[in-house]
Formats: sequence, structure tokens, C-alpha cells
Amino acid sequence: MLRFGILSTAKIGRELVVPAIQDAENCVVTAIASRDLARAREMADRFSVPHAFGSYEEMLASDTIDAVYIPLPTSQHVEWTIKAADAGKHVLCEKPIALKADEIDGLIAARDRNKVLVTEAYMVTYAPVWQKVRSLLAAGAIGRLRHIQGAFTYFNRDAGNMRNIPELGGGGLPDIGVYPTISTRFVTGREPLRIQAVTEHDPEFGTDIYSSVKADFGDFELTFYIATQMAARQVMVFHGTDGFIEVKSPFNADRYGAEELELTNRGHSESQIFRFPDSRQYKREAEAFASAALGKGTEVVTLESSKLNQKVIDAIYRASEKDGWEPV
Repeated sequence: MLRFGILSTAKIGRELVVPAIQDAENCVVTAIASRDLARAREMADRFSVPHAFGSYEEMLASDTIDAVYIPLPTSQHVEWTIKAADAGKHVLCEKPIALKADEIDGLIAARDRNKVLVTEAYMVTYAPVWQKVRSLLAAGAIGRLRHIQGAFTYFNRDAGNMRNIPELGGGGLPDIGVYPTISTRFVTGREPLRIQAVTEHDPEFGTDIYSSVKADFGDFELTFYIATQMAARQVMVFHGTDGFIEVKSPFNADRYGAEELELTNRGHSESQIFRFPDSRQYKREAEAFASAALGKGTEVVTLESSKLNQKVIDAIYRASEKDGWEPV
């Protein structure tokens, strides 16, 4: 059993990841850390976790954990991932693990010198619906892939929310722009060559709140839009010469609809629906991470892949400042 320490009492940890780890077959939460010991103890009691710490450093120095999960504000991910790795702990860090691609070089160095596992928490790569998309594309179910279309939007104008605070790493692209890119790269095994984009910033917050993106992958294109101040919507469509795959609620199935995909043939005369009830993607993520950390060779998101994904986001920002293509 891999023993997790949770670095902060953030909402995503409380509501999604800690329950998933506790439900997993090969890992368990043994410690919670917060800068407020009372908050750490409250969360630890809620989940029957034996240890609570009033500082992150104290937990990292403890022999009660083997790994840490980091759901801190984005601007603190690089700092605490390196500190955790240097403490000899495996690290599962929330996305985005960094705000610039070159920052990930320091994480790779920390991983390698400490011989620990460090991975970015892209739960979608462990979800059965995305495993199915990958296998369908590999089997040629839609013929030659020509175009991918995506959308991910929600509405949030809470000035106190970290997503609307630039200093904490807020913005739509770091928060949700990473999902159409990681999922496309995951299922196709391909990397984009160049980007066109338009991005809008909130005049009050200063964060990016809307982006429309076109990515050239050579023999197919990805177009998507993301927004933090639009009605909530999620969809991904993979369109080929012989049919198309529509992923109905690709990223947050519990909040946006059923976790399912529909495969439709060229003439719309036949379709198949694949449903994945109770797939528990966060549980699968925790189990895959634990298995890899325990030396089982399980596939996880590597830091090298994370750097490639962040290079796309960096290129979107650059492309938004010009008229024309920007190389990735």
C-alpha cells in the first residue's frame, strides 16, 4: 500500500481525490497537512486519517507517508513538487503542474536526482471513455482522422476564486485549456506543429477568460474553445473519413452529463453508444499512480509529456498576440 500525504485542505482534495484514494485498492491517505493545524485535523478526522500536520514541511519530513498529492494554487505547484521530491516522496500534482514549459525542466531534474515518481494529475487519461476513444482510433473505426472539435466552458466571476487571480496562476487556459490538448495528444499519440488563437482577458481580473484555438497536427486539425464566463458546456468530437466519435461529457461527467461516447458511421445509418457508469476516474488515477510508484510499470502521465502539453498552452498565449501561425 502506498501511503499518501495531502498537501493542503483544498476543495478538489476534500471532495474528489481524498475519497478516491481511500476507495483505491493499493493506496491510502495517512496524513493531511495545512498551514492551520485545526483545519488539517478537521479534514483528517472527516476521512479517518491518522496524522495531521500544521505545516507542509513537517509532513514532508515525516516517515508516515511515501507520496504526496498537491492541490495547492497553481503558482505553488513547481515549488512544492520540488520540495516533496527532494524529501524523497513520490508526487501526484494537480494540473497544471507548471505555468511555463521550461519550468518543468526543474521538476524532471528533481525527479531524476531523487529517483521518485512525479506526475501531473490528468484524471482523463485513466478514464475508460478516453481509453475507448484511443482504441477506436487505433482500430480505424472512423477511417482517417481529419478533424477534432472541442469545447469546455463554465461561468465563474468569483473574485476570491484562484481561477480569477493571476498571482495564483489563474486563467482559463491553465485551468481548462489543458484538457482538449492532453486528451487529443493522449488518444492520437501526435503532437501539434503550429497554433492559431484568439484570447480575451477580463478587464477587472486580468485573467484570460476565453480562447478560440486552431492546432495543426499535420494530417488533422484540432479546433476548440474554452471559457470561464460562458454557460457550462463540454464536448469532444473526432471526425474521420468513415465516421465520427462524439464524447458527450468528456472531462467532468458527473457534472456535465453521462460518461459516454457515440460512434456513428459515414452515412448516419448506424451508431453505437458506449457508456461507462461509475468509472471513478480519480480512483483509477490514484491506483495507476500507486502502481507505478510501487514499481509495477503502469502507464502514467510523464513529466516529458507534461512539458509537451504546456508547450501547446505557451504557444496559444503567443499566437493570441499575433495574426497568423505560431510554432509549438
